[in-house]
Order: sequence, then C-alpha cells, then structure tokens
Amino acid sequence: MGLDLKLSYTAAAILKAVSSGRCYGFEIMEAIGLPSGTVYPALRRLESGGAISSQWERESIAQSEQRPPRKYYRLTRDGQQLLAQAGQRYRLPEFEETETR
Repeated sequence: MGLDLKLSYTAAAILKAVSSGRCYGFEIMEAIGLPSGTVYPALRRLESGGAISSQWERESIAQSEQRPPRKYYRLTRDGQQLLAQAGQRYRLPEFEETETR
C-alpha cells in the first residue's frame, strides 16, 4: 500500500466503520453519517490504495432479498496499520461491533 494515501477524517472514519463490521456502502454511510457522494469515492481511493479489499455478494442472495447486490468491504493488513495511525491523528467515532460477513 502506498503510505502516501491521504488519511482524511472521512477515510479514517470509513476504516473504523469497516473494522467494526460495517461491510457495505449503505451500512458505512449510516454509521458515519456522510452521503454517498462522499463515502463511495473514499471507498474507491481506499481500495485502490490497498487499505481495503472488496467482493460482490452472490447474485442469488441479493435476488432472494429483492435488492441489488452489495459490495462487501474488509480491511487489509495495510488498512489495519493505517487505522492504527488514524487513531493517533483523529478522534474517531466508536461503533458497536457487528457480525462480519
């Protein structure tokens, strides 16, 4: 991962939300209280920087729940290190841990 990845408060809050089990976009948006126009570009930057990875859920799961497929995110080892650095730089929100998928 490029450590030159800009660690904005938004990126740090997203990393914190993902680490606590918020795994897809809408769940992350609800947790940190920011709109999709802020969250999704940050998710793309974090993924291209190697801090998070993603995987689309199976189409059959989304169809059975009658909704679009979700893209699930998880922290990488580099993302965990970046989150530790973020905790020293920012006062990040606390989230209850949720079950990870």
